[in-house]
Amino acid sequence: MEPREVLQKYWGYSDFRPLQEDIVRSVLDGNDTLGLLPTGGGKSICYQVPGIITDGLCVVITPLIALMKDQVEGLHRRGIAAKALFSGMHPHDQKVVINNAVSDMLKFLFISPERLQSQDFLDSFREMKVGMFAVDEAHCISQWGYDFRPPYLKIADARRYHPDVPALALTATATPEVVDDIQQRLGFKKKNVFQKSFERKNLAYVVIFDENKNRKLMEIIRKTPGCGIIYVRSRRKTQTFASYLTEQGITADFYHAGLDVADRDRKQNAWMRGDTRVIVATNAFGMGIDKPDVRFVIHLDIPDSPEAYFQEAGRAGRDEKPAYAILLHDHADIIDMERRFTDSYPPLTTIQNIYNALGNYFKIPLQGGRDQSFDFDTYHFIKNYPAFSFSETWNALKFLEREGYVIATEESNEPAKVMIQMNHHELYKFQIENQRFDAFIKSLLRNYTGLFSDFVPVRISVIAETNKMTEEEVLSKLKELENMQVLCFQPQKEKPQIIYACERLPERDITLSKETYQERKESAQKRVEAMKNYVSSETCRSAMLLQWFGQTNAPVCYSCDVCRKRDEMTIAPELFQQTSAFISELLKKRPLNGDEICTLIQGVRSEKVLKIIRFMVEHGEIYWKGGKYWNRR
Repeated sequence: MEPREVLQKYWGYSDFRPLQEDIVRSVLDGNDTLGLLPTGGGKSICYQVPGIITDGLCVVITPLIALMKDQVEGLHRRGIAAKALFSGMHPHDQKVVINNAVSDMLKFLFISPERLQSQDFLDSFREMKVGMFAVDEAHCISQWGYDFRPPYLKIADARRYHPDVPALALTATATPEVVDDIQQRLGFKKKNVFQKSFERKNLAYVVIFDENKNRKLMEIIRKTPGCGIIYVRSRRKTQTFASYLTEQGITADFYHAGLDVADRDRKQNAWMRGDTRVIVATNAFGMGIDKPDVRFVIHLDIPDSPEAYFQEAGRAGRDEKPAYAILLHDHADIIDMERRFTDSYPPLTTIQNIYNALGNYFKIPLQGGRDQSFDFDTYHFIKNYPAFSFSETWNALKFLEREGYVIATEESNEPAKVMIQMNHHELYKFQIENQRFDAFIKSLLRNYTGLFSDFVPVRISVIAETNKMTEEEVLSKLKELENMQVLCFQPQKEKPQIIYACERLPERDITLSKETYQERKESAQKRVEAMKNYVSSETCRSAMLLQWFGQTNAPVCYSCDVCRKRDEMTIAPELFQQTSAFISELLKKRPLNGDEICTLIQGVRSEKVLKIIRFMVEHGEIYWKGGKYWNRR
């Protein structure tokens, strides 16, 4: 089938968005391809369409378990065979998925990058008929990316099992340095990049300084119609601001990774339907959520990097109608951002001590623990080891992961699942011989189909109500049946997982490479400085972000707060032309600072002269260096 036929058949679209078809055809021609599309630019279509057309399995590598599940469910709704494989699944469930992939029963297999560190998986992977690779969030493979994840480095090794299969890498955020690094680390045969401009013409970027955030927040929300997202850094703040908005008559709710699955689903669905107007959330909210009519995204804390801000702000206005990305800050926010940066790079001794405490917490002996997975509650860990802060612990885990000592996964949000191990005849015989289980097994078979062939999600509360039992009694019964090899039971998993990538070592043997620590610290420092500049500069906000992503001579947007302030003071075209020409002539003779230029130009208000100077800088006619303006010509 042709790409457009597939698009029409499965998605009902008659045409691709800009650049999508170019990327699809590049992959179908057998080329390694890197696609840079902004948030909401339709990245999944770029691998799903060629994945359907290509003969064989499309292996999709993504770090986001929630996104895996959304994509698998979406493909199922279209009648396309897809499965996901990630840490925390029941071993039997993993085996079923792998067997389906090896047996050519799937069209798409979604895996977390950690899976590529398992030799057992790679042995099976060798036997799969792979038609293409898709690498989502591809910036994670670059040590210069803002969200580097070491397991991504294993992708190039895995490609050697299927050397002639093209790889499609996709990301919404990458600087020029990261673009080159992605292609090199994925083993591209030749450079091949399709890049859509990061410019969002419908999105107005606004930075507001106000010491009274509550008052200003209400003013913004009351002036801006439609639904929105408010991003904060802590779980406590999500509740505080959601409660405040509710008290002010705004339908609001909070969302963070510490909520259980049912609460998260309920809150997210209410916001998606429009029952809740504003969701106050940590950055755990938003990935994979496709709500096109978000009219505003407000940040009440300054993000640590332009990439993170661009991605989160970009969730506004995906329908291409006017929307706002607002960063509301006060004096304390700059101090907090600098403190977070310092906390992100704890001393080696602290990292060593946390690694040792982690081993004691899980009761792992020296030289033990390899490939073992453990539920990890950071707050419970800190309660047991109060010498460490939450920030120190989390950032130490990141460094330990980068060096290959452990793997830290996100909350899996995996529901409880059951699969019958016995065949029908064996189960019938078991029920006759074990009458105390008969009614319980019958209720399972009555309420859930497909138990004999696959893991089926079950709700413990429903099983308990049906059988007039407590949830604890249901869990006990399921575990007992598993021990008797009647069924496989996977309890509900919500907590993050810590997986020991190698055996536990003495803390003195834990070391960090210069590349992992010092060079990344310098790179992170540049991002912090870029965000400080973003909130304080009088340059077009959109142009600043575009320049960060390598779009030199980026156009001014005319819609951000800086551009609007400039436009409030109108300048007649003739005066503008005369003044800008005079400034150019002045700077041909010698460089000058702003006050000197204003003094030399008589009869024009200083505010207007400075406005013209800013315009000339933004359009590359003059430039700023060493405290003075210089002419380029």
